[in-house]
Amino acid sequence: MKANKARIIFHLDMNSFYASVETAYHPAYKGKPLAVAGNPEERKGIIITSNYEARAKGVKTTMPIWQARKLCPELIILRPNFERYRYASSEIFKILNSITPFVEPVSIDEGYMDVTDATSPSNTLQLAEELQHKIKRELDLPCSIGIAPNKFLAKMASDMKKPMGITILRKRDIPMMLWPLPVGEMYGVGKKTAEKLNTMDIHTIGDLAEADVYQLKQLLGINGERLKNRANGIDLRPVDPDAVNEFKSIGSSETLPVDTTDANEIRSLLTALAQNVESRMKRKHAAGRSVQLTIRYHDRSTITRSKKLPNYIEKKEDILKVAFELFDLHWNLEPIRLLGVTVQDIEEKQNIAQQLDLFTYKKDAEKEKLYDAIDKLTQKFGKNPFVEVKEEVNQQPKTSFQKDFLDDYRK
Repeated sequence: MKANKARIIFHLDMNSFYASVETAYHPAYKGKPLAVAGNPEERKGIIITSNYEARAKGVKTTMPIWQARKLCPELIILRPNFERYRYASSEIFKILNSITPFVEPVSIDEGYMDVTDATSPSNTLQLAEELQHKIKRELDLPCSIGIAPNKFLAKMASDMKKPMGITILRKRDIPMMLWPLPVGEMYGVGKKTAEKLNTMDIHTIGDLAEADVYQLKQLLGINGERLKNRANGIDLRPVDPDAVNEFKSIGSSETLPVDTTDANEIRSLLTALAQNVESRMKRKHAAGRSVQLTIRYHDRSTITRSKKLPNYIEKKEDILKVAFELFDLHWNLEPIRLLGVTVQDIEEKQNIAQQLDLFTYKKDAEKEKLYDAIDKLTQKFGKNPFVEVKEEVNQQPKTSFQKDFLDDYRK
């Protein structure tokens, strides 16, 4: 790619991805309000996503099921099928890679493409339309595409027309198309950051573009200058196909059907979450050196607490030990709505060179033999024969929006 050549970047964003995949698998649901929820049988389960027909009735992500049904009695609610979504995602990215090798997955349902060398500027819109129609024709899935000279503008453009929209956002379009938008709608600006910016009388993206960089850095650190550059359409980041391999954490969380203070129920859920994290780490051949616990209370206030470890861990027992320790230290005895367990500072095992001394080597080696033996027995009998009955819990789908759903893409 020529260094002085103007870039053409696509940001592809699948529309209501989980719900759209379910509709593609069940054509009878087309045109009907549909939502995917963590636990449809429980009134207090939450909506993970919904299609546009359901959104038109007021159904929103994270809304309790009882509230969604009140707004839309005819709402079809399905459990998530993550294997199905991962397969659909892998097929989507195969299509993208057939156009250009410069594809950067961001999550299971969105990614960037650098098509600078795949098309001419005059044929850019035609390429986007052909891509959009190909995905709809072959997979029956709708998407929106943003076209711009950099990743930030392409991301903002893809959000401007949904579903099945294509938007071109050039630098000369920024004053009319981007600057009038509320600053809270800018990619990279969360609710708390928007509130901080409001204290500086920054209410639109245009206000941010013209703000004093020194004051922004005083308020937000280096991110203040970065956001100002983005607001002015400056983003030099390349589309990086290898970015999908960069994962720093693997976690799992679940909203409880009913707010609870029941210690047995809480510990059972933490056990299930730790098991889920272990399974994902095993898929990635990874280990981590930090464990984070998330607790969301009945009033939606949320705390996160973490502990750095001297050595890498990967087993459920080790993850759970730290999670229990953090929970016992930091739970304020108020009813809990959600729990999450995350292993951070992740590395692939092939890159880990643990410094084993004479005292730990034998112990670690013996543990590995034990784990191998347990794994073989588990495969033979269908479950770990050494797990106590009190640790068994219902295996429900755990929601996660991290990059570990992209495993199929990486293979």
